[in-house]
Amino acid sequence: MFHERHSRTIAKSITWRIIAFASTVIVVYCLTLDWETSLYHSVIIHAVKTVLYYIHERAWNASNFGQEIRSH
Repeated sequence: MFHERHSRTIAKSITWRIIAFASTVIVVYCLTLDWETSLYHSVIIHAVKTVLYYIHERAWNASNFGQEIRSH
Protein backbone atom coordinates (compact mmCIF):
# COMPACT_ATOMS: atom_id res chain seq x y z
CA MET A 1 0.00 0.00 0.00
CA PHE A 2 1.26 3.47 -0.86
CA HIS A 3 1.80 5.77 2.09
CA GLU A 4 2.64 9.41 1.53
CA ARG A 5 5.17 10.88 3.95
CA HIS A 6 4.59 14.20 5.71
CA SER A 7 7.58 15.69 3.86
CA ARG A 8 5.99 14.91 0.49
CA THR A 9 2.69 16.48 1.56
CA ILE A 10 4.54 19.56 2.77
CA ALA A 11 6.52 19.84 -0.49
CA LYS A 12 3.34 19.52 -2.56
CA SER A 13 1.64 22.14 -0.41
CA ILE A 14 4.49 24.61 -0.78
CA THR A 15 4.91 24.26 -4.55
CA TRP A 16 1.19 24.59 -5.16
CA ARG A 17 0.96 27.63 -2.86
CA ILE A 18 3.77 29.37 -4.80
CA ILE A 19 1.81 28.99 -8.04
CA ALA A 20 -1.48 29.96 -6.40
CA PHE A 21 0.09 32.91 -4.55
CA ALA A 22 1.56 34.39 -7.72
CA SER A 23 -1.73 34.09 -9.59
CA THR A 24 -3.66 35.67 -6.70
CA VAL A 25 -1.27 38.62 -6.51
CA ILE A 26 -1.67 39.22 -10.23
CA VAL A 27 -5.47 38.95 -10.20
CA VAL A 28 -5.87 41.19 -7.13
CA TYR A 29 -3.45 43.71 -8.63
CA CYS A 30 -5.46 43.79 -11.88
CA LEU A 31 -8.59 44.53 -9.84
CA THR A 32 -7.07 47.10 -7.45
CA LEU A 33 -3.98 48.44 -9.24
CA ASP A 34 -2.32 48.44 -5.81
CA TRP A 35 0.66 46.14 -5.15
CA GLU A 36 0.53 46.62 -1.38
CA THR A 37 -3.12 45.55 -1.18
CA SER A 38 -2.44 42.63 -3.53
CA LEU A 39 0.44 41.33 -1.44
CA TYR A 40 -1.31 41.86 1.89
CA HIS A 41 -4.45 39.96 0.88
CA SER A 42 -2.49 37.23 -0.88
CA VAL A 43 -0.28 36.53 2.15
CA ILE A 44 -3.27 36.13 4.47
CA ILE A 45 -5.33 34.07 2.02
CA HIS A 46 -2.51 31.69 1.18
CA ALA A 47 -1.26 31.20 4.73
CA VAL A 48 -4.72 29.94 5.68
CA LYS A 49 -5.12 27.88 2.51
CA THR A 50 -1.74 26.18 2.97
CA VAL A 51 -2.73 24.90 6.39
CA LEU A 52 -6.14 23.77 5.12
CA TYR A 53 -4.56 21.99 2.14
CA TYR A 54 -2.17 20.10 4.41
CA ILE A 55 -5.03 18.96 6.66
CA HIS A 56 -7.08 17.95 3.61
CA GLU A 57 -4.21 15.89 2.15
CA ARG A 58 -3.55 14.11 5.43
CA ALA A 59 -7.25 13.31 5.86
CA TRP A 60 -7.35 11.75 2.38
CA ASN A 61 -4.19 9.78 3.12
CA ALA A 62 -5.89 8.30 6.17
CA SER A 63 -8.69 7.00 3.96
CA ASN A 64 -8.62 3.95 1.71
CA PHE A 65 -11.31 5.42 -0.54
CA GLY A 66 -10.46 4.91 -4.20
CA GLN A 67 -7.26 2.97 -3.50
CA GLU A 68 -6.56 -0.57 -4.53
CA ILE A 69 -3.62 -2.93 -4.34
CA ARG A 70 -2.59 -4.23 -7.73
CA SER A 71 -0.53 -7.32 -8.33
CA HIS A 72 1.66 -7.44 -11.42
